[in-house]
Amino acid sequence: MLVRDAMTTVVLTIGPAHTLRQAATLMSARRVGAAVVLDPDGTGIGILTERDVLNSLGLGQDPDSERAHAHTTTDVVFADPSWTLEDAAHAMTHGGFRHLIVLERGEPAGIVSVRDIIRCWVPARRRAAAQHTPA
Repeated sequence: MLVRDAMTTVVLTIGPAHTLRQAATLMSARRVGAAVVLDPDGTGIGILTERDVLNSLGLGQDPDSERAHAHTTTDVVFADPSWTLEDAAHAMTHGGFRHLIVLERGEPAGIVSVRDIIRCWVPARRRAAAQHTPA
């Protein structure tokens, strides 16, 4: 199974000047754990995750004044839609993160998360096990 089969194609994008509260509100409303941060004048494409917001709050920072750009991961590992889910899982495990931005022709085409991979793997593994069960 490929990343294109598992990825979420409706991507929440925000700008670097969004506050963490604004980002968290949008992420919560869309029930996603990450937002793609587009900064054409700065670092390009980055990602802000729920963990980034939580870390800021844990440090006692004000979510109404903290800006996304200060908490965005900019050294992002990007996935290709043609990667296997095993490739994506390996990249996540190796890098210690739970989301990959999927790029197609240099533009964000989706996000794949650990949850997306599990959602695809569980039914596939059940089908495979059922096929190998003696009747």
